[in-house]
Amino acid sequence: MQVVLTEKRDRVLTITLNRPQARNALNRALMRALWDAVAAAGDDPETDAVIVTGADPAFSAGIDLKEVAGQAAPDAAARTGASQGERENRDGPFRDKNGLYRFLPVIDKPVIGAVNGVAVTGGLELALQCHFLVASERARFADTHARLSVMPGGGVTVLLAQSVGLRRAIELSLTGNFLTADQAYHLGLVNHVVPHEELLPTARKIAADIVSNDQQSVRELVRHYRKVANAATLDEAHLLEGILAETWTPGTSRVGERRLAVTERGRAQAKGTS
Repeated sequence: MQVVLTEKRDRVLTITLNRPQARNALNRALMRALWDAVAAAGDDPETDAVIVTGADPAFSAGIDLKEVAGQAAPDAAARTGASQGERENRDGPFRDKNGLYRFLPVIDKPVIGAVNGVAVTGGLELALQCHFLVASERARFADTHARLSVMPGGGVTVLLAQSVGLRRAIELSLTGNFLTADQAYHLGLVNHVVPHEELLPTARKIAADIVSNDQQSVRELVRHYRKVANAATLDEAHLLEGILAETWTPGTSRVGERRLAVTERGRAQAKGTS
């Protein structure tokens, strides 16, 4: 069985974690296949946006603890090709030089997480490494590292705090309590909560809106937001935006050719017709 399924439609690649019998637990085979699919999308000139979701009923229950504990052998796909060390050094997933264990490669295209069910611990960290999240009403979120007696390394203490605030993040990590989709929305963890059957259509609609924009601008903004997230101070963040505006190469702006379409779309949205 393929542990990752891909479907490309209208310049949007949908990647589905496909270990439903294990609640899409992240074993080595799945993590490698996910990494490769996202990296390929980053290099594909026919892809402008990526959606990551899970095969029902879960988004991901986290790292495959049976494999970690040696109670389950790695899948055949994880045993083939280069050794683990060679794979990590060259192709990922791996712990970056900044200390973050990256489940997803850094690409200059938006990666939307479509959270269809539980996203727990490593699964939550995977979701947090997406640029933003759309959640099914069935989605649930939790950080259970402390319950498992392990420490996080995939960014939850940083990325969760950025999303919901430091005090909320501390409470979630120390208690291991679950958030409902609505609670996650009100805390700012997810951008939208929709009926389960509308999850992928909604994510694809948002992706289509992104695809309809000037892609050179989209990718520059993705890179810029990554720099701003790394800024140490507010002044540094403002400086980075000022540099972005002043160094945008003349000729790359397509204001003239895009102005009419942008104006018409804005008027339609203001009227609530699209």
